Amino acid sequence: TGAKFINIALTYNSNINRTKLINMSAGKKLSVLMVGTGEYTTGYVGGTAADSDKGAGVVALTMFDLRRRNKVERIGMCGVNGKKFPGIRAHMQRMIGDVYSNMNLECETFPNDDTADPEAYKTAISTFEAGNVAIIFTPDDTHYAIAAEAISRGMHVMITKPIVQTLSDHRRLCQLAKEKGVLVAVEVHKRLDPFYADARDRAREGLGSFQYMYSYMSQPKHQLDTFKSWAGKSSDISYYLNSHHVDWSEWVLHGIARPIRVTGTGSTGVAKAKGMDTEDSITLTVQWENLVDGRGMGCAVYTSSWVAPKADVHSQQRFFYMGSKGEINVDQAHRGCTVAQDGKSFASVNPLFMKYTPTNGEFSGQNSYGVRSFELFLDACRDINEGRATPDKYNDGSLATVHTTTQGTAILEAGRKSLDAGGQPMDILYEGEDGLEPVDIRPHVF
Repeated sequence: TGAKFINIALTYNSNINRTKLINMSAGKKLSVLMVGTGEYTTGYVGGTAADSDKGAGVVALTMFDLRRRNKVERIGMCGVNGKKFPGIRAHMQRMIGDVYSNMNLECETFPNDDTADPEAYKTAISTFEAGNVAIIFTPDDTHYAIAAEAISRGMHVMITKPIVQTLSDHRRLCQLAKEKGVLVAVEVHKRLDPFYADARDRAREGLGSFQYMYSYMSQPKHQLDTFKSWAGKSSDISYYLNSHHVDWSEWVLHGIARPIRVTGTGSTGVAKAKGMDTEDSITLTVQWENLVDGRGMGCAVYTSSWVAPKADVHSQQRFFYMGSKGEINVDQAHRGCTVAQDGKSFASVNPLFMKYTPTNGEFSGQNSYGVRSFELFLDACRDINEGRATPDKYNDGSLATVHTTTQGTAILEAGRKSLDAGGQPMDILYEGEDGLEPVDIRPHVF
C-alpha cells in the first residue's frame, strides 16, 4: 500500500507557556517539522528523482528511519506549493517505501494539496510545540524568517548552510535563541566526515599556526537547472558550496585565528547563457589573523563552481591545509571505492556520506555522516528537553551552533559584498583586539 500522508491546517495558541511544554516533552519522542521539500529533503526535483547522489533525499529518509528506531514520533513537511505533494508522495514511496522494509512514510503536509502559500510555514509551526524540532532546507533568503518563527515558538532549529546570508541576521538569531533557551545549529555534515574531522584535530594539535589553505568544491552544470528558482536571484554558488570549507576553517581555527579581510572574484558565461544572472564560479580570498605565535597572517582561498562537467562524482570536494609545522591534503570525492554497473555511469562512490543500499531489505545507513548530522542534533534536543543539558553545552564545537558560526557568515557576506563592489576587499570588524565575534563588515580603505 502507498504511504499515508495527512494534510493539516490547525492553529494553536501561540502564547502557550514554553516552560510547561518543555516539561511536557520530557521523556517523549521528538516531533519534527521539515521545512522545504526539495532535493536534500526528498530527492524530488522537477517532477522526478534528482539527477545527483541524493535521489532518495536525505532529511525525510533520515526522519522516517529515526521514527522506525523510536527516536521520532510526529513528522511534518512544509513547502510552498501543495500541488507538488502528490508527486512527492509517489516519489518517496518509490524511492523509500518500496526499497526499505518496515519504513512508515506517514507525514503531515502543509499547505493543502490544492494550495500555494509562501507563508505556509507559519501555519505548520503553529501546530508544533516548544521543545519540538524544525529542520529548514529552503532557499537561503528565507532562512531567517522561518527560523525566527520556529524559535519564537520555542522550537529547536537546524538550518542548512548558510544559516543566513548576513551577519546582522545571524546576530539576531543568536539573541532569539538565547532568549528562548533553544538549540539552533547549522547543518554542516562535513564536520562528521571522519576525514575532515581527523584533519581538523591534526591541524589544531600538531600543524602549528595557520599559514595557507586552498579548497575546491563543485557540482555539474545541470545543477543550474535544479536550482533555477533561486540561482542568481536570492543566492549564489559561494553561499551554497564555499560555505562547507569556510565552516571547516572556522571550526579548525576557533579561538586561535580570526578572518579579517575578504576579496571575492568570479567567472561568468555558462549561467548567463542560460538566462541566469549569476557567477559560474566564485573564489573568496580570506586573510586570517593568527591570535597566537606573534599574530602572524594566514591566507585561505575558497573556490566553488556549479558549471563542472559531469564526472565520476557528483561533487568534487578537496582541500590543502598548511600550518607552520605541517600540512595535510584531503580529497573527499575519491575514497578509493569505484563502481561500474551495466546501464549506469562509472562512479567513485562515498557511502560514508549516505549508504542507500539496503541490508537484508532494511535501511542501514545509520553510521553515514549525512544521517548522523541530524541524529546527533536530535539527541542533543532530547537531552535539553529532559534537563540533562543546556543549549550552551554544544558551543564546544560538538555542534555547529548559531553562537559559534558567526565568522563563517561574515566571510560569506563579505565575499558577496566584494563581488558586488567589483572585487573591492571587505574588512571584518571585531570588538576589542582579541574579539572573536564579528560585529560589522566595511569596505577596506587602502
